[in-house]
Amino acid sequence: MNNLKFLVLEGDAIGPEITSATIKVLQAVVDKLNIKIELIHDVVGFASLKKYNTTIRNEIFEIAKNCQGIILGPVSHNEYPPLEQGGLNPSGVIRKTLDLYANIRPAKNKIGDSNKFKTGIDLVVVRENTEGFYSDRNMFVGSGEFMPTPDVALSLRKITRSASIRIAEVGFKIAEKRRKKITVVHKANVLRVSDGLFLECTREISKKYPNVEYKEELVDAMSAKIIRDPSQFDVVLTTNLFGDNLSDAASEIAGSLGMAPSINASDHYVVAQAQHGSAPDIAGKNIANPCSLIGSVGMMFDWLGNKHGEKKLSEVGFLMERILTSTISNPQTRTKDLGGDLSTSDFTKKLIDNLKTIS
Repeated sequence: MNNLKFLVLEGDAIGPEITSATIKVLQAVVDKLNIKIELIHDVVGFASLKKYNTTIRNEIFEIAKNCQGIILGPVSHNEYPPLEQGGLNPSGVIRKTLDLYANIRPAKNKIGDSNKFKTGIDLVVVRENTEGFYSDRNMFVGSGEFMPTPDVALSLRKITRSASIRIAEVGFKIAEKRRKKITVVHKANVLRVSDGLFLECTREISKKYPNVEYKEELVDAMSAKIIRDPSQFDVVLTTNLFGDNLSDAASEIAGSLGMAPSINASDHYVVAQAQHGSAPDIAGKNIANPCSLIGSVGMMFDWLGNKHGEKKLSEVGFLMERILTSTISNPQTRTKDLGGDLSTSDFTKKLIDNLKTIS
């Protein structure tokens, strides 16, 4: 592919720090592979609110539609003003506007030298990303959450056949390329109608993939099993809220949310986004772990490579994952949250130094 363009949105708090680190590593990797990219920088979050009176403006999407992908730093949406004062959640708005229905979150141990970490974890959570209980994106107009009286709050859960089928297809395709096992997580013993529809769709799609072992687990049982023995799971397919919770747990079991990569994808667009939040308590201290966003950008390039049949783009993802793993595996070259002493900037430099040793 020629003329590769990426929109960079730094976000809030630690967002600028880890985004800067990510861009440095990405640029070093594409330079090594002789790939030319163009980075278009814009603002969301508090920087956008200050400049444009909204945390995300419509022009962002016109730019995004002319790019191959978006690099999105974490945002402090819990601290934003009310919606009527411009306090939109950029992450939710981007997912809804670009119909980023698939949230792909792998969890794999890269440390393996501490009793805290389960060395056997190597799974991928495939999360439906546009409906469920998420009120900022599950309605075409308006919100899925409202108060008919001052003392009553209601939240609607939306599950559709079309969204369930398309996310199931994504999950099974990923499982085919891995260990050929998929676990569908639900709560159909209580949510009989909505999760019942979701299971009906996943069972239907499972018939197209007879070589993939199919299992179902209740979400409460799954929460225990993923802690006790995560090695039994390969691809975990589930709805929005359950996927959000389980993927965070899996990432922490694997080592740290600071290492957890994630992409949000549709059939046409892809966003690399760190799985963790904006961590305002450590912003500006040069101690944030940039691994999650770096890994997410690697995933984005792998997604682009597979989509367009461009092996060189997938090689970007492979190299980024390789230097992350080799650097983190050494206790002397870890950030503070992983028990090391390196600052964000020093860790970034070490990643680039390790890249230079790869022939």
